[in-house]
This record gives sequence, C-alpha cells and structure tokens, in this order.
Amino acid sequence: MQTTFSKFGKSDYRKYPFLKEAAKYLKFSNLRIEDLASAELEQILKRAEERLVEAILYAKVTRNTHIDEDVEILSFTVAIVLATATQNSFIEKRYALAEAKQANEDLRLEPTDKLTKIAQSFEWKLSLNNDPKIGYEFKLAFPDYLRNTSHLRETKWKLGSRILAEGDVYLATNEVARLLSEEVRRYIEKRTETKNLPKFPPKISEAAERIKTLSIEKIGKTDLEGFPKTIDQTGFPPCIQALYNAFSSGRHLSHIGRFTLTSFLLNVGMPPEKVIELFKNISDFNERMTHYQVEHIAGERGSRTRYTTPKCDTLSTHGVCISPDDLCKKVRHPLGYYRKKAKTK
Repeated sequence: MQTTFSKFGKSDYRKYPFLKEAAKYLKFSNLRIEDLASAELEQILKRAEERLVEAILYAKVTRNTHIDEDVEILSFTVAIVLATATQNSFIEKRYALAEAKQANEDLRLEPTDKLTKIAQSFEWKLSLNNDPKIGYEFKLAFPDYLRNTSHLRETKWKLGSRILAEGDVYLATNEVARLLSEEVRRYIEKRTETKNLPKFPPKISEAAERIKTLSIEKIGKTDLEGFPKTIDQTGFPPCIQALYNAFSSGRHLSHIGRFTLTSFLLNVGMPPEKVIELFKNISDFNERMTHYQVEHIAGERGSRTRYTTPKCDTLSTHGVCISPDDLCKKVRHPLGYYRKKAKTK
C-alpha cells in the first residue's frame, strides 16, 4: 500500500534548502553573519565555499551526504552570502543556475504527492491529474505555468503544444521538476540582489576573493569583471553591431561570425534562450542543434567551460572586424569595448 507524504524532514531540507519549511527550521539556529568568523562554524563556511567552487567548475552543486545535516542545510544560506560578497553578477547567477540544475535532478525522482508539497512552498496551484484520458500526472494553474516558461523557447513549452483546460496546463513529472528548478534559480538570484551590503567578516571576504580568483582562472578576467545588468545595444562595437543586424534580418553568417556574436551576447548578460530566439531568423535553423551549441558556449553543457569572444586581432584575421572607430584603436577585445562604453555612460 502506497504511503502518502505528509511532512518534510531534515533529509528533505538537505536536498531542498530553499523550502519555506527549511527557512523556518534555520531560524532556530539564530545564525548571524558575524558568527561565521567563529571557529565553531568553520565547517559551515568551508562547505559553503565548496558549493560555489562546484558551481563554477561543474555548473552543478552535489548533495554531500557525508556532512552533518545541519551543516549542509546552513551552508546553502551561507553560500548565498558568499556569492553576494563577491559582488559579481556572473558568480551569483552561476551559483543560482547550479543549485537549480541539481534540484531538477532530485525533483524528478520524487513521488507525485511530495512534488505537489514542494510546489506549495512556492505557492503554486499544482494538483494531481485524475483524468485517465489525459496522459499527464499533474495539472498546473496557467499563471504559474506562464511565469516559469516565459523565457523557455523549446517548442514543447509553447501553449500551442500543451493541453490547456479550465485554466490548468497538464504536465509530466519531469516537466514539473524542470519548472520548479526555474523557481529555485529565481529565488537564489533574488536573494543575491542585496543593494546595501553589510560589513563582512575577514573570513567571508577572504573566501569571496578565493572564489573570484578561481572564476578568473576558469572563465577569464574579461568575463568576470562585469557588465551593466541591462544590455545596452548602443555599447556594441561596430563588428558586433554589424553581426547583430545581419543575424536579426536573417542573413547568413560564417561560423566565426556566429560564434563571435553568440559568445558576446552571452557574456554581456543575454540569457541563452534569447540568443536561441535570434537564431530562428536564419533559414537553416535547427532547434535541437542550436540549443546544444548555445548552451555549450554558455558553459552549461559539455566541458562546462564558458567561452569568451575572440580577440580583435583574431576577428581582423577572419574578416569580421568591420568599420572600426576611434575606441576600437584603444581596446584589444570586443568585451573591453563594451565595458569602456558602459563606464563612459
């Protein structure tokens, strides 16, 4: 006889430290930022740093079952503090994405009643589908579905590909897990958007510097130094603007041209989904292949290495350097051009 899930425990908080119930549990610890400098909590800080290291190197955060449950649960909150302390949007977003990816894998394995309970933590209106004629396990309220699929460009997420009835969208278990992972990503990103940063203890600042150093080794200094959070097309160097105009109008681009534009847009903060949308203007668009290539360049597939844009010398050699202006003469890299334009503004 199948048992019905009723209550979360510490083993659930270990896997899903973003749950509201986990947050309530953590309140009993009365943990403060200044406490993290103490020797007693050194293990929590160490594990938090490990979470960020995993995120940078592998774009996923594993669940360490060999560490004390309280340490593992608390390390999630401290990792968010550490990511915030780096004051770097790439690291913050990378960490959010990594936690979301691991959550997606874990959520796919949960029984349906437990998955419904987890969804309630995000105030979703998710329920089991009792209609045997419809081959999906769940139905989700349309607003919740729309909020989590607005930037997902795969055909299967489009409303025309879904069964929609009486305000509910029908979903399979793996699809619910995928959309819940989007909630996790946004939850972490929102918590790192602190404008008034506190004064961090030396141990936190030192750990943040180590994480930034590792990120530079992994993805390069140009990538890490940061760009405006809003993409400003007026800051594009002439070569990138020419490629963007050609791509937007559906004109063919060489392989180096496509790679240059894709890597540039990803590095200045355009989500992979938006970049994929641009490819749809091209006559030889292949959705499956495009998803793989863009996500590979973004460091979300394969070697998990985020690729940077080729240098100006390389672009000149391949004939991609077009109509250079005065600022082009002062930089060696398209991303450097964009950064200087942003600083000028």
